[in-house]
Amino acid sequence: MYYGTNRGLVKAVDDVSFDVNEKDALGLAGESGCGKTSAALAILRLLPTNGQVVDGKIEIEGQDILKLSEKDLRETIRWKKVSVIFQGAMNALHPTYKIGDQIAEAIIKHEPGVKKEAAMARARQLMQLVGMDASRVNRYPHELSGGMKQRSVTAMALACNPSILIADEPTTALDVIVQAQVLGVMKDLRSRLSVAMILISHDLSIIAETCNKTAIMYAGKIVEYGDTVAIFKEPLHPYTQKLIAAFPSVLGRRTELSSIRGFPPDLLDPPSGCRFHPRCEQAMEICRKAEPVSKKSGNLKRIVACHLY
Repeated sequence: MYYGTNRGLVKAVDDVSFDVNEKDALGLAGESGCGKTSAALAILRLLPTNGQVVDGKIEIEGQDILKLSEKDLRETIRWKKVSVIFQGAMNALHPTYKIGDQIAEAIIKHEPGVKKEAAMARARQLMQLVGMDASRVNRYPHELSGGMKQRSVTAMALACNPSILIADEPTTALDVIVQAQVLGVMKDLRSRLSVAMILISHDLSIIAETCNKTAIMYAGKIVEYGDTVAIFKEPLHPYTQKLIAAFPSVLGRRTELSSIRGFPPDLLDPPSGCRFHPRCEQAMEICRKAEPVSKKSGNLKRIVACHLY
């Protein structure tokens, strides 16, 4: 998925492939600007006017949604099969509408046969489902705390019983106590509703706590993908190794934190070969010339794109 600009195409999501099965929780991790949110917007085709999917498929239950019209996409996919919790609940809620009205509007819009009273009743049930008092449906967003707003947006995303929930940085701007509460709600929803989840975050601890599969993104590409425990125990790609080494351990021995020198590349003109090679301490000559192909690594439950393997 590329963005068209006056200076050329920004290759925001380039040759990215992953699958999410029923009850899966997939974590998309990486530095800011690596393409995590762009990948999520591409899945729902909620792209800005200069964004376009130039190649590939987005299959949901065997159906390639790139072939659907905007009308069909809105009526059959969005909110019903796939919904999203947008980054920053403060910006995702309309300031002049009550919370209950915003949840009910989503239900009525996507399920035309449902009346306002029934939609409001479901809104109250959804508020209780995410751990809030049903009376909060009559509150305006400014009357709620940050954690309550985040739960309200989660309730709205669940309004039409989707199969897949995309959560884009769901704990942004929340303190650690509220973060733990919100993540607890999401883990509970996964087990109770059997909803699959794509969790986007640059916080590796959140992904380790919540997800069973992890995809590490760098400069618009997935560099490592597989079982979360395996990736955190034995990271293969140098970028994954650096990311994990840069994160402090609460239980491990105290060591000096690692850092990744330099900055992510300009995706208008990405470097030749491996996009990580200018910052990689293990880079070889082939890394500068040839782009690595994603391959399964031995008997490990991992796919990695690196010439070392």
